[in-house]
Amino acid sequence: MEQIKDTLKNIFNELQEKNKAGASSGLEGILKKVLAKNALRHVKLYNFRKGVLSIKVDSSTWLYYISLQKEDLLVKLRKNLEGLKDIRFSLGD
Repeated sequence: MEQIKDTLKNIFNELQEKNKAGASSGLEGILKKVLAKNALRHVKLYNFRKGVLSIKVDSSTWLYYISLQKEDLLVKLRKNLEGLKDIRFSLGD
């Protein structure tokens, strides 16, 4: 009986690790591929609903900077993210 218990425990641990890795490789992983490292420190993925990606930015300076790059970001993100219609940036935490 101990062998079955250990096997099930190992399986559940592996599934949890895969779920954690999969979450970071989703939208956040796509953003990491597209945005520069210094920009990643100032943006936070907020929501993706009905084809609109919402991103929070930590300062008005970065909001302006990233808004200037919106069209370029849309092109790059659409290659990796099906159904993306628009990006909306907002000031927030």
